[in-house]
Amino acid sequence: MNDQTYIVLNDGNRIPQLGVGVFQVAGDDLTQQVCEEALGLGYRHIDTAHAYQNERGVGAAVRSSGIPREEVWITSKLWPSEYGDSASDAAIDKMLKRIGINYLDMLLLHQQFGDYLGAWKALEAAVADGRVRSIGLSNFESERLEEVLGTAKILPSVLQVETHPYYQQLALKERIAPYGIVLESWYPLGHGDPELLGEQVFTEIGSKYGKTNAQVILRWHTQVGNIVFPRSTKPQRLAENLDIFDFTLTDEEVSGINELERGKRYFTMTLEEQEANLSGFIPAD
Repeated sequence: MNDQTYIVLNDGNRIPQLGVGVFQVAGDDLTQQVCEEALGLGYRHIDTAHAYQNERGVGAAVRSSGIPREEVWITSKLWPSEYGDSASDAAIDKMLKRIGINYLDMLLLHQQFGDYLGAWKALEAAVADGRVRSIGLSNFESERLEEVLGTAKILPSVLQVETHPYYQQLALKERIAPYGIVLESWYPLGHGDPELLGEQVFTEIGSKYGKTNAQVILRWHTQVGNIVFPRSTKPQRLAENLDIFDFTLTDEEVSGINELERGKRYFTMTLEEQEANLSGFIPAD
């Protein structure tokens, strides 16, 4: 059932293309439970963040699983309140201590605000000293993306943004293609929008392969080259989300899904609104 696909990043590291996300999974205990279930099913990629306030649960699950550390890809993210060369360096040490690991497989800058250039230098230093294997960006879609790219000594390996069949990020993919940066998708199922999930094209393809509409969408993501980590706390849904590697969409089926592009985002805050909304939040240690 689970013949997981991998992507070789621009730094040579190999990342499982499908993972489990723990955004909005409340607290370390539930996060540990969800991640233990996922790891038992065969997941080997977990995406968390300091802002999610559940990193300890991720680390506890990895330790209790008995799976060798090097077989589980762990991604986390620094919050803008932790940005800056020395501030980010200290924040990385705290993050490793919170999770209870010696290194992170991937560390992202979570938002495009604050001293992100100073933070990027700290991420590069953490790669050099072995605390982090790969580094990337999250939610950098403005000209600040090119600002980082113009000063980076180590290029971002991934860019994590809203991506789904209604908003496929085609222009952004063109911007990052020369750098070998791979898109990671949040809201991969369109924030659970019934209109998207109910599209006839998914129903017809799902009927052909004996898959749910959500499974068809996740398979589409992997076949167009996205890294994806849907969130669920339900064991059955976790199992279904992983069970997408025993069928392959035809080129015609992929093209049919591509035609759903309509430029529809579910997260619609302006840069100014985002900065104002984020400014008062400082994640607890």
